[in-house]
Amino acid sequence: MQRRKFIKDTSKAAAIVMMAPSVAFIKNYQKAQIKLGFIGVGARGLSTLYLALRRDDIVVTTICDIDPITIKKALEMIEKAGKPKPEVFTGSDYAYKSMLEFKNLDAVIISTPWEWHTPMSIDAMQAGKAVGCEVAGAMSLDECWQMVRTQERTKVPFMVLENVCYRRDVMAILNMTRQNMFGELVHFEGGYQHDLREVKFNDGVKYYGGGVEFGDKGYSEAQWRTTHSVYRNGDLYPTHGIGPIGSIINNNRGNRFEYLTSMSSKARGLHEYIVNHPQGGPSHPNANVKFRLGDIVTTHIMTSNGETITLTHDTNLPRPYSIGFRVQGTKGLWMDVNKSIYIEGKSPAHRWEEAESYLKTYDHPLWKKYEDQAAGAGHGGMDWFVLNAFVEALKRDEPMPLDVYDHASWAAITCLSEQSIAQGSEPQPFPDFTDGKWMTRKPIFALNDVY
Repeated sequence: MQRRKFIKDTSKAAAIVMMAPSVAFIKNYQKAQIKLGFIGVGARGLSTLYLALRRDDIVVTTICDIDPITIKKALEMIEKAGKPKPEVFTGSDYAYKSMLEFKNLDAVIISTPWEWHTPMSIDAMQAGKAVGCEVAGAMSLDECWQMVRTQERTKVPFMVLENVCYRRDVMAILNMTRQNMFGELVHFEGGYQHDLREVKFNDGVKYYGGGVEFGDKGYSEAQWRTTHSVYRNGDLYPTHGIGPIGSIINNNRGNRFEYLTSMSSKARGLHEYIVNHPQGGPSHPNANVKFRLGDIVTTHIMTSNGETITLTHDTNLPRPYSIGFRVQGTKGLWMDVNKSIYIEGKSPAHRWEEAESYLKTYDHPLWKKYEDQAAGAGHGGMDWFVLNAFVEALKRDEPMPLDVYDHASWAAITCLSEQSIAQGSEPQPFPDFTDGKWMTRKPIFALNDVY
């Protein structure tokens, strides 16, 4: 991945965008159906496509991908659902641009490699197509500003598709914080702690397991994700940890992230995996790759209201999956790793309680209402809530619950953590992407009976 060239090219594109006449978003989405297109129908795209095909208020009119295998899977899924065949756009990395010219299209879901999120989102907003974009960290702070300025200028709806914000236990805890169960909030923890060493590669005949091959020999995420570990050292995937925390502390809506510091451990996990893998070994070419990404990246964030946040990125060492949430205030705390809670005056003194009974008592109203409809959706039902929020906000022509300011402030953590690590853990200030509007914007996430 030629990262400098990519950033340079997107910066040029941004300059052209800023010189172009303003494109007002004049669609009226107060309608019964949304004509939806998919840019990227790999693992994440297919998962969301499956949910879209279950809804009567969505018509899938277009799909776009460069991989004929995933296109075939998407078309088979659509046919099996008894839906009309969509227009297919493929053949090059920029086939999506032709798709955006398609008139029978209101909105797009972007589920592509990270480095494509910004240019595709900007092009879609420029074309007047509402955007639901999958999560990741940004490639540069300039990218974050491009996204914000384009959305502000075009007024085209944009939502970041962060599913963990809708996780059932997290929303119950959100409900508890809004009822002051933990007192004044003081500290949070979260992160992305997920063993991603095992990826797949394709020799043109069959797929093989293992985390030995990546890049040109990789398949699916192995084609692009591992490359970031070679060239970058920072919190590459902060959104799953910071998204729910941002909703709880009202980030960009009465509160904001002020600065962060980050540090990184040594990088050993991927090298050891390659050397010890049956399909690898000390003589394998990738055994000589020097990975820049530290196995454990720790980031500390200070907010304007005085809360502290610790994020952990941990994807290249053996471990079970965990976000590692901790919500702590003056009256107690909750931790998801041990599924435990402590509430002063309610729990036995200085002893943990199992959190399950509290999570059931304070189950969020949205989960109570839509539990049956979310059944079978990816990530334990979370994916249904994300798509539902995007579609319902469009249909009602209402603000997105997770908007472009949320995206920018979360994604910026990657770039700022890279800078902090490179500068010996020097503090890095967060840009105020809202230009001061955070002081007067009101919380909206999960505060209605729909999304």
